[in-house]
This record gives sequence, structure tokens and C-alpha cells, in this order.
Amino acid sequence: MRKIKVLVVEDSYMFRGVLVNGLSSDSGIEVVATANDPFEARDMIIKHDPDVMTLDVEMPKMDGIEFLRKLIPQHPMPVVMVSSLNSKVFDALKAGAVDFVNKPSGLTKEQLGDFIKNELVTKIKIASTVKISNLKKTKFDDNKYGQQEVGSIYNKKVIAIGASTGGTEAIYSVLMGLNSDVPGIVITQHMPPGFTKMFADRLNNQTKLHVKEAVTGDFIKPGHVLIAPGDKQMKVVKIGDMYKVECFNGPKVSGHCPSVDVLFESVAQACKGDAMGVILTGMGADGAKGLLKMKQAGAYTIGQDESSCIVYGMPKVAMELGAVGCQVSLDKIPEKIYTLLTRKQ
Repeated sequence: MRKIKVLVVEDSYMFRGVLVNGLSSDSGIEVVATANDPFEARDMIIKHDPDVMTLDVEMPKMDGIEFLRKLIPQHPMPVVMVSSLNSKVFDALKAGAVDFVNKPSGLTKEQLGDFIKNELVTKIKIASTVKISNLKKTKFDDNKYGQQEVGSIYNKKVIAIGASTGGTEAIYSVLMGLNSDVPGIVITQHMPPGFTKMFADRLNNQTKLHVKEAVTGDFIKPGHVLIAPGDKQMKVVKIGDMYKVECFNGPKVSGHCPSVDVLFESVAQACKGDAMGVILTGMGADGAKGLLKMKQAGAYTIGQDESSCIVYGMPKVAMELGAVGCQVSLDKIPEKIYTLLTRKQ
């Protein structure tokens, strides 16, 4: 089996060595080159034609984001960011990076090894499977559908969205196509703790919706979006004729915390047919079984189609299970949401 050729771009000599040693210990990966800055990286890309590149956000001479903006149009390739807790990582994802890991600090040698093996290697292997043609192809139409008639009936509806690899930009695209008239939205996106609050704050500033990282007791309200914290499971519960979320420590489900399955299954139980489920791009099967339970409970379900996915994994498994009621391209999902909401009324 052919090894994945990786270029490591990291300005810290010591950490670069740690990454190279850790990645090289995996039989499926070959580190073909390293670079100290984007200019060296450019030369290494031309010389070695790597399958995947790891890239730091903060770099000498040119930061990682500017490098991505120049790189992706000329040399489309999967890039995994290795970043400390920094909101700039979302600029990197917008510029075309596939995914990111949180750069560790204060770890022992053994813990660093576990981080590389369990997180970075996994992300690199997923990145190597992405559809290059879909990088930087995210589209959205701001306010395309106009303001809809909103009634109190929307207080009793919930839209649940789940995503993984490629999901930050997919979620951004969907929310940018929605107005403040939509029912309350709950989202689980696979993401490390700390970054989910930054992600929520960014969406709050850029969309017409009120977006925040969820905390236990938050009520789900029209025009508001709650995003599961990066280190907690989130579920929806019914209180009278309203819904709220509970965020709690718990084991990984379907390989993840937060898990899309946990969210979707809770929505199926609490909301029955007064809900809509949307499963977006991502590797694996998280959310597929939960979406099926939502559909069986009477909810409308939407799956992102293969042609617009960065990784057609979660939506594919959901489709194969019969959990997806309709499958559409990413840019058509807001329109489909409004169409189904009108039908539900």
C-alpha cells in the first residue's frame, strides 16, 4: 500500500523534530520533507509533490493563512493546521485548510507521542482522502431567501446539524443562507475544547443569527444557534412546550465527544416530528444512526451530497442506512430547509 507523503512546515526546530519522528513511526506515512517557513515550503512542494501538508498558523516571513491563500489556487492540496488556541485557525479553514489540531504544550514525551498518533496521524489520513476539487468551493447566498413569515409555531421546532471534517465552512455556508426567522438550531461539530467558543463567536459576528457555545440550561429559541462545547456531550430535552440543552461530561460515542449521534438521538426523543436533521461533510459514521432515529420519529432529514462534501463519510453512511430523506448540494441546503419548514406548517 502506498504511503501518504507528508510535508511538515513548522518554524520551531524542536517541535518540527517531534512531529517528524512521531509521523515517521506510522507505517502508512512518509515524511518526504520539512520546511521552516512558507518560502521553503513552496520549494519543497514543487520538489516532492506531497499528498498532505501540516502547517503552523504563526510562521516567520509569511503567516500560514497568507501562504494558504497563495498556495491553494496554484497547488491545491490537503492541509492540516497545527495551531495553538487561536481564532486565526478559522481564517485558515476559510482559506482552504481541511482540518486542524490543537498544538499541545507542556506535555511529556509520551503524551506528545499519543497526540501525534491519536490526533494528528488520524487527521492526516482523513485529509489524504478529501476531494481536492471541493477545496475553497464553498458558496453561500447572503439573504437569498428573504425574510419568511414567522409564527409562534417556530418555538416548537428544532433544527439539528452535525458535521466533522470540512464542517466549519459547511456550517458557515448553511447559516449564511438563513435569516433570523428560522427555528432554533443546535449544532455538534467535532472540534477541540476552546475552539468551539471561538467558532461560535465568529459565526455570531458574521451571520444574522445569535450564535453561542452552549451551556446547560440554554433554551432553544428561533433565530438562535447553540454549538456543543468541544469537550462535552450535548443533548436536547423538553421542558413544558419548550426545549433546552444539557451539556455534560461523558464518554466518547461513535468515537467522538461531542457526538452527533448523542445530539440527534436526543432530538428524536424530545422533539419527535417537530424537528429537522441535517448531516454534513465528515469522515466516519457519527450521526448516521441518530439521524435515522430522527427520521423514524417523524422529522425531516437532509444529507449533504457527495459532490459538495470535503469528505463524503457521515452523509454516505446515513444515506446507506436510509436515514436521509433528501440529499442536496451544500449551497442548496438553506433553500431546502425553508421548503421543508413551509411544508411542516
